[in-house]
Amino acid sequence: MEQDYLTVSQLTTYVKRKFDYDPYLERVFVKGEISNYNPKRRNSHQYFSIKDQGAKLSAVLFLKEQRRLAVELEEGMSVLAVGRLSVYEKTGVYQLYIDHIEPEGLGQLYAAYERTKKKLAEEGWFDAERKKPLVRFPKKIGIITSQSGAVIQDIRTTIERRFPIVQLYLFPTVVQGDKAADSIVNSIRQADQMGDLDTLIVARGGGSFEDLFPFNEERVALAIAHAQTPIISSVGHETDTTLADLAADVRAATPTAAAELAVPVLIEENGKIDLTRQRLIQAMTALIRHQKERVDRLEQSYIFRQPRRLYDGYSQNLDQLTTQLIQIVDQQVKDEKQQVALLNQQLKGYNPSAHLNQANRDITQLTHQLTRATKQVIQNEDKQINHLIDSLDYLSPLKILSRGYAIAQTEGTVVKSIKQVKENDVLAITVSDGQITAQVQSTEEREEEN
Repeated sequence: MEQDYLTVSQLTTYVKRKFDYDPYLERVFVKGEISNYNPKRRNSHQYFSIKDQGAKLSAVLFLKEQRRLAVELEEGMSVLAVGRLSVYEKTGVYQLYIDHIEPEGLGQLYAAYERTKKKLAEEGWFDAERKKPLVRFPKKIGIITSQSGAVIQDIRTTIERRFPIVQLYLFPTVVQGDKAADSIVNSIRQADQMGDLDTLIVARGGGSFEDLFPFNEERVALAIAHAQTPIISSVGHETDTTLADLAADVRAATPTAAAELAVPVLIEENGKIDLTRQRLIQAMTALIRHQKERVDRLEQSYIFRQPRRLYDGYSQNLDQLTTQLIQIVDQQVKDEKQQVALLNQQLKGYNPSAHLNQANRDITQLTHQLTRATKQVIQNEDKQINHLIDSLDYLSPLKILSRGYAIAQTEGTVVKSIKQVKENDVLAITVSDGQITAQVQSTEEREEEN
């Protein structure tokens, strides 16, 4: 009997199809240690192994799933991996395609939680100064949670019981699993972009630390912090505190408590309004009664019964003031007349003719005195001038020349010594009545007398 042989590709394809169609291999949960892990391939797909004491399993972690990791994988780390088994046809190796992987135990998750918490706190995202106040009487509230489960029912029941006039908007959100963080962020942004919501409630029921971990993702906390709409966070039980709780404007212990914080009690508010209305009515009634009593008293006043009495006093005052004004004016006129009479008498006592005659006599006398003084000054000046003329004439060189002296000059220079001339020099000799031109024949030095 002739046997049909399969090619390697046919056989590998057949085995791969078996793996792909096996429902038990479509989603498997594997626990083991990481082996052959390369931390330098952080920005690309990771190929490594998961092993235990008896076997080793090839694993593939694509970049998309790798970016969702809350912690860094390390060589030898004990992990819990979730994925599907399939065969890579080119090598014929079956391997685990990982959808989610996390360190075994909570130690690594808590470490990642603490690191993110410290980072966001240092950046100021948890500061009380940036918290927004809640709207006291909201009209529209957005609820970000799963559309099924007890959480949405508790919130709806509580709000409808307390404040049924508010409108509720549900943003169905995945709150657990690998897609939870992205779903929460998208729902927060979608609700915030509506712009007309007064409050957002981000809620989830209780669960393990791993179940609540999407609310500890950095991108979820930042989406809450960046939202313009006030957000109330209620994740897990009262003892659970997630980064979403810290980033929110208000934290509630439970979803029911979040609903109570979001809205007041309508009955109580109506009671307060009624009480305020009653107080206002009572106050206005008392005020009206008081004003009415005041009007009654005014109506009984003499002003309304005898209105003339209102201005009797003013009329009397006007008469008195008029009389006083007339008396004052008469007195002022009398004083002015006396002052005018006194001035007339004083004016008559001052005769201008006598003053003019005296002034003319004074002028005549002063004129004679000035004339005599001027003549005396002129005479004194003439004497002084004649004296000065005589003095000048006495000191004149011509006067000296008339006494027999002469002035000898040579080349315009007065000769004062025989050393200034020599034989045959021409001299100009000035005498009292003219000038003589002479020639030097000889000079003789005069002996000094002892």
